[in-house]
Amino acid sequence: MAASVVRAALVQATWTGDTESMIAKHEEHAREAARQGARIIGFQEVFNAPYFCQVQEEEHYRWAEPVPDGPTVSRMRDLARETGMVIVVPVFEREAEGFYYNTAAVIDADGSYLGKYRKHHIPQLKGFWEKFYFRPGNAGWPVFDTAVGRVGVYICYDRHFPEGWRQLGLNGAQIVYNPSATSRGLSSYLWQLEQPAAAVANEYFVAAINRVGQEEYGDNDFYGTSYFVDPRGQFVGEPASDKEEELLVRDLDLALLDEVRHQWAFYRDRRPDAYEGLTRP
Repeated sequence: MAASVVRAALVQATWTGDTESMIAKHEEHAREAARQGARIIGFQEVFNAPYFCQVQEEEHYRWAEPVPDGPTVSRMRDLARETGMVIVVPVFEREAEGFYYNTAAVIDADGSYLGKYRKHHIPQLKGFWEKFYFRPGNAGWPVFDTAVGRVGVYICYDRHFPEGWRQLGLNGAQIVYNPSATSRGLSSYLWQLEQPAAAVANEYFVAAINRVGQEEYGDNDFYGTSYFVDPRGQFVGEPASDKEEELLVRDLDLALLDEVRHQWAFYRDRRPDAYEGLTRP
């Protein structure tokens, strides 16, 4: 394998019914990915819980925990050390009483905690009542220097907003993980349009991860179809199933980033001097 090639993995999973078995299942997927030579893996939105935002009930605050010192992220740090993989860990974060975020922790291959991304754009729609639970993200657009390169995160509903994709590119992202929970019928025709378009516009790789199946808190039918897409907007291998749980492992050639940025030169031709209107309320 060329030095520029990163073997990357993602998991789209069905809900098991409890946190312990859900985490254990992801640990086994991660170990299998490591056996296949993967050096980075990412999980779906709030991976250790059901997608409870289908309802608005206070009981679901029980899924929240501190980041990075809560039990799930601590356990994932151990897993990173065990497997030697970078891990993107999306969880429901409790910062303090009344301060909750939809968050992803990024853990390096040696188990060190590199930081977190907090979802910026919070929907409040039928079946996606997220404003009931989450404050809007306030931690910027971090890009993490990992053992496999510069990795960013953008979470689910964020993907509809081009500004964050661009900021991650400007901050140096080479691979962006986009953990999601999106339902058949609501946005499925956008699923294979938006992230490839973002990969092209911002000239990096995107790992698009969706849940799969139905869960007990609503009738959302999560349609999987997770995939990796390159900076030319082409799928890296086939997308995952739309019905079954799946571990995807793909080789991402980071040398393609320079090739595309020289050929298309979108960053060269940006006009930030002309864009001030974009940030007016």
